[in-house]
Amino acid sequence: MLVLIAGLALFLGVHSVRIVADDWRSAQIARRGPMAWKLGYTVLSVLGFVLIVQGFGLARQTPVVLWATLPGMSHLAALLTLIGFVLLAAAYVPANAIKARLRHPMMLGVKVWAFAHLLANHTLADLLLFGSFLIWAVLAFRAARQRDRRHPPAALASNITATLITVVLGAIAWTAFAFWGHQSLIGVRPLG
Repeated sequence: MLVLIAGLALFLGVHSVRIVADDWRSAQIARRGPMAWKLGYTVLSVLGFVLIVQGFGLARQTPVVLWATLPGMSHLAALLTLIGFVLLAAAYVPANAIKARLRHPMMLGVKVWAFAHLLANHTLADLLLFGSFLIWAVLAFRAARQRDRRHPPAALASNITATLITVVLGAIAWTAFAFWGHQSLIGVRPLG
C-alpha cells in the first residue's frame, strides 16, 4: 500500500502545483524556462504513475474489503465512464461545444471516472486510488474556475460538427477500452 500512496503523492502532488502554489509555479517557469519545467514535471509524473500502477497491482493481491458493492453499480459505472471518455475527448477536439461551455472538461472527466469507480469497487486500494483522484479533480476544477474568474478567457468558438466528432470519438474510445483495453491492461472485464 505504501508504494501506491507514494505514487499518488508524487503524481497528484506534481499535478496540484497550480492548485496550491500557482505563483511559485509561474516564478519557477520564468526562472528556469518552460522546457526545464516541463521536463521535470514529466519525469516526476511518469515516476508517480509507474508507482501508482505497481502499488495498485500489489494492493490488489491482498485486498482489504471496505463495503459491499450494490447490485447494478458496475453497469452504472460503465455508463458514467462513457460520459468521462466523452469529456476527455472534449479536452482535445477543437471547436466543440462541450469545451466551450465547460472550459475544463478533462478535470470533469476525471471526476466522473473516479466517482464511477468508487461506485463499482470496494477495497481500500480502490478508495485510495479513485478517492484521491476524485478529490484532486474537485480541487483542480475549482482552482481553474477561480483563475478563469480572475482572468476571463476568450470565448471559444464551437460548432455542431466538432461536438458530434467529440461524442463519437469519446464513445469509440470508451467502447475499445470497456470491451478490450480494460481487461488486457487491468485484468478486469467491466461489462462482464
